[in-house]
Amino acid sequence: MTQYSAADPHALFDAWLGEAEASELNDPNAMAVATVGADGMPSVRIVLLKGHDARGFVFYTNQQSRKADELAGDPQAALLFYWKSLRRQVRIEGPVSLVSAAEADIYFATRGRDSRLGAWASDQSRPLDSRATFEARVEQARARFADADVPRPPHWGGYRVAPLRIEFWQDRAHRMHERRLFTRDGQGWREGLLYP
Repeated sequence: MTQYSAADPHALFDAWLGEAEASELNDPNAMAVATVGADGMPSVRIVLLKGHDARGFVFYTNQQSRKADELAGDPQAALLFYWKSLRRQVRIEGPVSLVSAAEADIYFATRGRDSRLGAWASDQSRPLDSRATFEARVEQARARFADADVPRPPHWGGYRVAPLRIEFWQDRAHRMHERRLFTRDGQGWREGLLYP
């Protein structure tokens, strides 16, 4: 495993993600996203990272879903990447904002046709009386867009988590793990270590 001394957490993340893409069998871009509801109850789920740069880490979803409702009420989130084969994890915390409509359109156009149809058919996180109801709605969307491109639904978009804290955790023998914490400091980063 390569060791990195990058003072830029985004460069270090890029390196770790690259190694995960080479070693993880499924979805190396999978991350847990934690939000908090109006009742103070935390909620966490797995989504896929679909972009990242110095501005933050981007994922897409139905903007009427539970996570979207919670982000509307408290626009902060925590992310967690866990790469078991590398014995590493990355924790990210920060405020959340919507990506632009143009950015969401560009990403949506890269999704498979069935995934785009599903975005029209699903009332994500809302109660569903039966699987047959959802499948019928998919078929209705398929008929609606039979001879056309499937555009991005108005209720579907992306979120960007702008990191204030990024922690890189590397497993070590005898639980002597290495924890590097980068904390936003103005336009730059301050780096330190945490006890394992």
